[in-house]
Amino acid sequence: MNTLSLVAISVPLAILVGFVFGVWGFFSDRAERIILPMLDLLQTVTSFAYLLPILMLFGFGTVVGLIASVLYSFPPMVRNTMVGLRGVSPEVIESGLMSGATPGQLFWQVRVPSSLRQLLLGVNQATMASLSMVIIASIIGGTADIGWEVLSTIRKAQFGENLLAGMAIALMAMVIDRITAGLAARSGDYDPDDKTFVQRHCYWIVAALDATLFFVLAQIISVLNEWPRDWEINPAKAMNDGQTYVVVNFRAEIEALKKLAFFFVMLPAKIGLQGAVSPFTWGFELMPVHKIAYTFGMIVLAVWATYRGKAQAGIFILIFTILIYFGLTGMPWPAILLICTMLGWKIGGRTLGLGTALGLGFIVVTGIWPEAMLSIYLCGIAVLISFILGTIIGIWAAHNDTFSAIIRPFNDTLQTMPLFVLLIPFVMVFKIGEFTALLAIIAYAIVPAIRYAEHGLRNLPENVIEAATMIGATQRQMLWQVKIPLALPVMMLGLNQTIMYGIAMLVIAALVGTNGLEQIVYIGLSDGDFGVGMIAGIGMAIIAIITDRMTHAWSRKRQEELGLGVG
Repeated sequence: MNTLSLVAISVPLAILVGFVFGVWGFFSDRAERIILPMLDLLQTVTSFAYLLPILMLFGFGTVVGLIASVLYSFPPMVRNTMVGLRGVSPEVIESGLMSGATPGQLFWQVRVPSSLRQLLLGVNQATMASLSMVIIASIIGGTADIGWEVLSTIRKAQFGENLLAGMAIALMAMVIDRITAGLAARSGDYDPDDKTFVQRHCYWIVAALDATLFFVLAQIISVLNEWPRDWEINPAKAMNDGQTYVVVNFRAEIEALKKLAFFFVMLPAKIGLQGAVSPFTWGFELMPVHKIAYTFGMIVLAVWATYRGKAQAGIFILIFTILIYFGLTGMPWPAILLICTMLGWKIGGRTLGLGTALGLGFIVVTGIWPEAMLSIYLCGIAVLISFILGTIIGIWAAHNDTFSAIIRPFNDTLQTMPLFVLLIPFVMVFKIGEFTALLAIIAYAIVPAIRYAEHGLRNLPENVIEAATMIGATQRQMLWQVKIPLALPVMMLGLNQTIMYGIAMLVIAALVGTNGLEQIVYIGLSDGDFGVGMIAGIGMAIIAIITDRMTHAWSRKRQEELGLGVG
């Protein structure tokens, strides 16, 4: 109940602040250019980095926990507000104008109702973000809530008790999620004017009467007021036994999976094929013939892509060839800076190219470039896997109601389970290391990709789908040539959130042995050095902002090529 009281205050504040900023960004391009970097900073400069100045200003206490929760949870509402208001059909706006609507009426009675589903998705995401922050709020707020229970069990290395407390947060989130999802689903329902007040609000009236009745009965029947301790069921021991069973009986399979991922995926991305391929790891030594075959094969693939009219794909293949051979940490910083600058210029024009150069230049001159490459390597792999796998799952869920109902509780659990809790089972099974950090980031960052892909595909204009069906589009053509291009703006928002969630989890992963920017943030907080932690946090934010701008620019360019306009 203490946790719920914090959420009940922080979520409405986050929704209000997020809606106001979203509306401001929708009406003003200049405001949007200010708001979007602010959102990126708040979502990517980890809460550990900006908690220190908040603590210096306000000290420890519940109010500080509330401020931290609002700061972390209102950005999704801003983004969804802008996407929702921009997604209103021009025909609907024209209809409102032709009806003589004033600017205020056009906004409140036309734009807002038409974008209600996207707005309620923002409410949902703000709620989930607020619940995922309860453990941080407990650290600085000191309230006796579930977050504090999670923190205390982590310190005692109690896996079952820790997971049980995290599940309580997840179950709470599921209830709130179902309420907001139900409101979104019914947002377009027509309610006849001839209904009486009781008919319109019968469920609320019944709920109020039931609450009053149980409050009165609780004063008489003690069981309704406080659950008897003797009746409690604690499954923590069974969870501990289950975790031990998995570790003991599947140790060989666990080690095989860990080695396969590390030596064939993670190590080549980190130090390149030139350093990763050896008799110990790949079973053979990288000889000149292998290097020639690799170079020749990738060049042929790039030429073939260019010949097929996909010059950008050919350039991407060549860049990928170089990066995988030398690895991110083995590439000279001027080369990476030049590649990223030219890529930004090609995708988004001069502004994005110069912004990319300035952002990466900041990372170079502040001396955090080596750590930044380590963070990009680990988080990049996790985000790529999360987005591809999450989008596939989201597409499946959008076309299968049963699968959607099955996957939703898993999404809720992964998104609302405190980050520390997500880390513990992976540590127990795979021990400390980069592979453990990779799995933890994927588990947390995959959810936005699933949610936004499903939401985008389920809320497409029906007239377009009907038109494609009437001209004889196959299911494959319908998906790749109609549905996905139309849902692309929402999917790209999912990629944005996947990147943000990946970086948020990356800082927690510093606890299991990663050595990137996240480790500097953690050290800065531990030593009380705000400057060191903030510089590293800004570096992480710059990486996220550059990636986000490139994905959005590519999305807009792709929509223009398909003749869909820009949402």
